[in-house]
Amino acid sequence: MAKTQKQPKPQKQQQKKQAGSKGSDKILGEIVPAVVEELIGRTGFRGEVTQVRCLVQEGRDKGRSMRRNVRGPVRIGDILMLRETEIEARRIKSKVSKGAYT
Repeated sequence: MAKTQKQPKPQKQQQKKQAGSKGSDKILGEIVPAVVEELIGRTGFRGEVTQVRCLVQEGRDKGRSMRRNVRGPVRIGDILMLRETEIEARRIKSKVSKGAYT
């Protein structure tokens, strides 16, 4: 009986997707810096989000003051990097009951 040698099968090359952050394909425009001018209040279900007023430094809306929601620690003078400047946060309806920004 003759033994047959097995030829190694050519492996298909898999195309690797470019590694990017989650949702990075959604960013169409540029990232714009904005300086925090005022802390308006706390919002969110447990008060974990701070609503701030910030001044856009560059881009199409340069000089525009807008209201944004920020998660995490923030104080006056901090620089936020905004993915978009078209959408502004809704006003907080009632006076803040949680937090120190009244």
